Order: sequence, then C-alpha cells, then structure tokens
Amino acid sequence: MRFEPGRLVLHRNVRRGRIGWVRAARVVSDDERGLLLWVARQAPVAHEVTAAGLGMRAVPFTEWITSGYALARGTWNGPPVLKFLPTGAAHSVWWFRDAGDRFQSWYVNLEEPGVRWDDGAVAGVDVVDQDLDVVVRPDLSWEWKDEDEFTERLAFPEHYWVADERAVRAEGERVIRLAEVGAFPFDGTWCDFTPPAEWDVPDEMPPGWDRPPVR
Repeated sequence: MRFEPGRLVLHRNVRRGRIGWVRAARVVSDDERGLLLWVARQAPVAHEVTAAGLGMRAVPFTEWITSGYALARGTWNGPPVLKFLPTGAAHSVWWFRDAGDRFQSWYVNLEEPGVRWDDGAVAGVDVVDQDLDVVVRPDLSWEWKDEDEFTERLAFPEHYWVADERAVRAEGERVIRLAEVGAFPFDGTWCDFTPPAEWDVPDEMPPGWDRPPVR
C-alpha cells in the first residue's frame, strides 16, 4: 500500500491498543525508500490526556497507568516538521525547524515499523513510539534524548509497550552510525524542503481519525 503525494493522512502513535497521539500530515513522497510526511503549522492534532487534562509527560508513569483516558484535540503550534519513515525500519527521522522555518536538527524517533491503513476517505500509518530518541545536530554530533522517561517506564513491564530495551538501543546505535558519517538521510537531503503552495491546512481532523488502531 502506497499513498499518493499530496494526500492528507494521519500519523498516529499507538500504546497497547490505545491512540497516544495523532497528527494530520501531507504525503510528500512514498516510494521504495519510505514514506515522507509534512506536518504543517496549525495542522490538526490530538493527544492522550488524563481526566485532569494532563499529558503523559506531565505526570509520573505510576500515575499515568492508573488514570482515565481521553483524546484532546488541538493544532500543531510549533514550526512545521518533515517526517521520514524508512521502509521496514524501527525508527523515523524528523527534520526540526526553528521559529524562522530554517532547518535546526534531526530527531530520530525510535518506534516499531509503521502499519498502514486506508479506509478510502481517511488513511494513515500507526506506529508504536518507543520513547527513547536521538537528536542529531547539523554538525553530525548527537545525544540520546528522554533516557530518564524510558528507564522509568521499563520498570513497569506489565503496563509498558516496549518489550525489548536492548533492541531499541541497538536500533538507535545503528542510526547513530549513519549520522556520524553523514549518510542518508543525514546528508542534507530535504533540509531545504518547501511544500507546494497549493497545500492547504485542514481546519479539523477528517471523520474516522480516531478509528481503532490496526495494531
């Protein structure tokens, strides 16, 4: 299954069968290398919150796993983000921009390979975000990110969605080796991407955005 360039799709994170977050994105390209998505400023998004309206990172994991669950809708308020999901890989790479929409850094999001779905009127790709990440700077230096959250949640295997810590770290180390030598996609590719002028930003999520996850 491949998506046509320009199509609006949903990039969704799934946690043990629940939707963790959703981001509406346009398809830039979809080929043998993988799926490239564009999340525009003010794009519709949603994320999981507690009954008190707090996001997952705002509460200890011990509190999160005993809290109620709801999806709060909003908009992507930061600079636009380009996201590349390599075919079959257990990570994606995001191009972060500064307030002036200039390339700032790469963000390696460690995740289970995406599973695509297409209901006709709405389509998307579901991933399981594994929380541990890597930030790669333009000079190809790098650092791990969110190790404290990753470690905290691993202590609760009956509730956590990451089963193999070593596999997650090994994938991160594999991508780090690519970054250190400036190999694709850390070779400047897409750093100056500009979306087509005709791409509009929808006011809200399409119907079916919260369909049951495929994984």
